[in-house]
Amino acid sequence: MVLILLSMLSNQAYAQLGFCTGNSGDPIFSETFGTGTTNTSLPPGTTTYTFSSGAPGDGFYTVSSNTAYFDWQNISDHTPNDTNGKCLIVNASFAAGEFYRTTITGLCETTTYEFSSWLVNLLPVPSSCGPQGSGIPVNVRFEIWDNTDTNLLASGDTGDIIEEPNAIWNQFALVFQTLPTQTSVILKMINNAPGGCGNDLAIDDIVFKSCGDTIIVEDLSNNDSVSLCSTQTPYDTSFTAIPDNSVFTNHFYQWQESTDGAIWTDIPGATNPNLVLTGITTTMYYRTKVAEFAANLNNSDCITYSDVYEINVTQAPNPPTLECWEIATFNDTTCSWNITGTQPPAPSGLECWETATFNNTTCLWEVTGSQPAGPTGLECWESAIFNDTTCLWDVSGSQPAAPTGLECWETATFNNTTCIWEISGTQPTAPTGLECWETATFNNTTCLWVVSGSQPVQPDLECWETASFNDVTCAWDLSGMQPSEPAIVNCWDDYQFNDDTCAWDNIGSEDNIPILESVTSDGNDLVVNTSNTGNFEYSVDGIFFQNSNVFSPLEGGLYTIYVRNSNGCGDTSTLEHLHFVIPRFFTPNGDNFKDTYDLKDIELYDSSEVLIFDRYGKLLKSAKNQPFSWDGTFINNELPSSDYWYIITIEGQRFTGHFTLKR
Repeated sequence: MVLILLSMLSNQAYAQLGFCTGNSGDPIFSETFGTGTTNTSLPPGTTTYTFSSGAPGDGFYTVSSNTAYFDWQNISDHTPNDTNGKCLIVNASFAAGEFYRTTITGLCETTTYEFSSWLVNLLPVPSSCGPQGSGIPVNVRFEIWDNTDTNLLASGDTGDIIEEPNAIWNQFALVFQTLPTQTSVILKMINNAPGGCGNDLAIDDIVFKSCGDTIIVEDLSNNDSVSLCSTQTPYDTSFTAIPDNSVFTNHFYQWQESTDGAIWTDIPGATNPNLVLTGITTTMYYRTKVAEFAANLNNSDCITYSDVYEINVTQAPNPPTLECWEIATFNDTTCSWNITGTQPPAPSGLECWETATFNNTTCLWEVTGSQPAGPTGLECWESAIFNDTTCLWDVSGSQPAAPTGLECWETATFNNTTCIWEISGTQPTAPTGLECWETATFNNTTCLWVVSGSQPVQPDLECWETASFNDVTCAWDLSGMQPSEPAIVNCWDDYQFNDDTCAWDNIGSEDNIPILESVTSDGNDLVVNTSNTGNFEYSVDGIFFQNSNVFSPLEGGLYTIYVRNSNGCGDTSTLEHLHFVIPRFFTPNGDNFKDTYDLKDIELYDSSEVLIFDRYGKLLKSAKNQPFSWDGTFINNELPSSDYWYIITIEGQRFTGHFTLKR
């Protein structure tokens, strides 16, 4: 039991692996585990684990395009652009140890290499192990041995890779150097932790490649590339390969060129750090192969490549077709034609009947058109004015309009002599003898007085009220009084007025006395349950009562529970309950507040056992069938602030978890 707890609580420091900090060569070994929908096995001798064609149990592996076994997360393999790409899936054995090895041949002696691989933790969040971080983490050790499997050349740990809600691939690398006369090595991957609940991982894209200096390529102006226009060719230049000497002691070169940056060819005789070029007319790419030993220069497994120097040549466009007013000048910097000149502005101040048309032959504007003739036969009140906006003659003038806004009783008559409208008529007289609630308003549509208003509506009355209309105040007067509420005879009496019968009804009942059914503990909360409902109040000491049936938070201990009617009517129900609470922290700092970790009244149970561990599984404190209190020491030494784990068994029920010691 303690060994399992130790593996669950381990939290190892993250090991220092490392990537090649300089330039690299092409991969000399690559394992992508293939593609397909059928699970496959590894070659003999590659693993000590057992192959499974389906879900791999503890100590088993499979090579599959699917990771959704058990409750694991389902993720795609890491290899880019794969269809049904596979990866190696490992379910850790119950004993930590080696689970993968392969031999890499064809290496160069005393040469630096980088080994890298991609790993991912498949455990979901949350899982059957508990919340995030409670599962056994993935922790893999990379080892490089010589071909005799006796000399360890390099090693490093990935550190703990805990489960994440959205699992992602992470790359880890190890840099090492082969020994003199050594041309092959053995790669091993070792589980640093056992299996069980967690340590479920996938591996993909194992790569070996050479590692060398960071090598930049610069021309005399310290540029690592140049962009030209075809009008600036043929182009001459020279540039230099500059290593940072972080890996190699000596440097041997072979320059290469390419027209597309993908396919490279050696340049005969170009074996110096400097490269001189003449007559470049098209886009070209240049780099150099670099080896520490001359014999390795033509061995792709032993070399690295410099950065690429690009000479980008843009083809100049053909001269553009110009308008008669335009001039084109070629710009070597932008490799484009600059067009200047603007069309002569159209003539301004044209009359509305005139039109201007541009003549591309003469490169001038030509104006045509004439003004329309004025209208004839106008009436005496009419006049004609030429409209430059519409380019038409506007005829205006009309007989004077009849007046508007007349009252309904008014009449307008046009006088041809004075050429004006005359108005006659008077408004009808308003009505008299109106009631107090009536109003007279003149209606201009019907040209009559309209009397509106109605006697105020009698108000809604209570059953004991009477209403009478008052012509003086023009309002309803109310009279009457509600019957008095009867006196309380029994403590449960509760009177409610009945508007239908206009009398008081007694709605109280002896059934409102509380009946205490059960008391339960929910963490730090204590919940009181009754078998009937009512306006009840609750107490855990018989002194202070509350309306809620939940006491939160409440320290553990033996309590007497009280329930009574909130109006004080009837008896109080009581029940004893042992409330057991596991504290989440204590502070042994001498301030007399939570200085000890106490499991209050645990001795009242028929059987109990308490075990306290540190994060590494060491048993610090135990007790059985007796009171429990811990002051945070072990062998009279104060333990540091940290999380500590417990296993508590009470009458066959097991509780596990952790609490915090704060100083």
